[in-house]
Amino acid sequence: MDKIDIRDLDLDGRKLLLRVDFNVPLRDGGVADDKRIVAALPTLRHALERGAAVILMSHLGRPKGQVKPEFSLRPVRERLEQLLERPVGFAEDCVGAPAESAAADLRPGDVLLLENLRFHPGEQKPETEPDFAERLARLGDAYVNDAFGTAHRAHASMVAVAERFERRASGLLLARELDYFGRALSAPERPFLAILGGAKVGDKIPVMGHLLDKVDRLLVGGAMAYTFLKALGNDVGASRVEQDRLETAREILERAASRNVEILLPSDHVCGAEFDEGTERRVVEQTAIPEGWMGLDIGPGTVARFSEAIGEAGTIVWNGPMGVFEWAPFSEGTLAVARACAASGATTIVGGGDSVSAANKSGVADKFSHISTGGGASLELLEGKLLPGVAVLTDR
Repeated sequence: MDKIDIRDLDLDGRKLLLRVDFNVPLRDGGVADDKRIVAALPTLRHALERGAAVILMSHLGRPKGQVKPEFSLRPVRERLEQLLERPVGFAEDCVGAPAESAAADLRPGDVLLLENLRFHPGEQKPETEPDFAERLARLGDAYVNDAFGTAHRAHASMVAVAERFERRASGLLLARELDYFGRALSAPERPFLAILGGAKVGDKIPVMGHLLDKVDRLLVGGAMAYTFLKALGNDVGASRVEQDRLETAREILERAASRNVEILLPSDHVCGAEFDEGTERRVVEQTAIPEGWMGLDIGPGTVARFSEAIGEAGTIVWNGPMGVFEWAPFSEGTLAVARACAASGATTIVGGGDSVSAANKSGVADKFSHISTGGGASLELLEGKLLPGVAVLTDR
């Protein structure tokens, strides 16, 4: 994954097509959470400092190839102007006369935000609009991709547009993502520990399969842990179990044993009488769960065991919560794991999605080495896949 990045390009006087991920939540006509916009600022500022005019491309939401005003990037433009403290132009469309006219007028130091790429079906389904990528590409004379959150999608702005430029570079954000995941998977400081949680074993099977050849230890929590406990013959009460994945779970456990990879599963639980935030809560101080109760978080004994393993690690990759952390009565296991990771002294990587929310909720997010901006993309990297938006970039 050793690709050139924006620092390898001569940008002076160039019109840079910069693919960013401004797929942010909107509320009451404004941006409700600007973290993704802020994450793109270092790359954008670098380009401006090097004398480029910058044309920003992004999607927002799922308008399904139709123009839907509620998915307009106009509110993003307003927030970006505030963050940059400079004017940001806006093109009413991402291709065609509005975009071409706005791009033609750009001078070094100018910033232009194009309207939502997904207002065109050709962004997600290039075959429906064969000339879409070409029309986008001719707006600029240099290309950089900084949208890690979409790098696992072979969309027009990620691949077909890039292919029309001789040199295709990553932005600083994407380069940082690739660096952290690349080092963890190819040359980790050991012991290498992976922490996997979440609801479904099926969602994590490819990740587990790939990581078993990489890690020294694997901690498993969340609802998916109960499928593994059931596969080992434990009573799990009314906990969620994927019956069709029991054999797969056994195979994973056998494969781990053959590779001397230790898998740690919950040994006690915080249970609820039903799946509801206000349900009766009970700590079960044993591996077996009584009939009628369901595991909704790891117990204090498991927290202690997991924290000890975390403290011994040199590299940690975490993807998935340990329980229903959105509910306060069942959040402590996930938050404790977050705090243990933050205090570990290891290289700590949080792989997107709910894990990022948990890290933020724990109040120690700033103590992690790297918090990924892409849940789906980070999962595919952990599965060993080559992301389309990365594969197309120029090798160093």
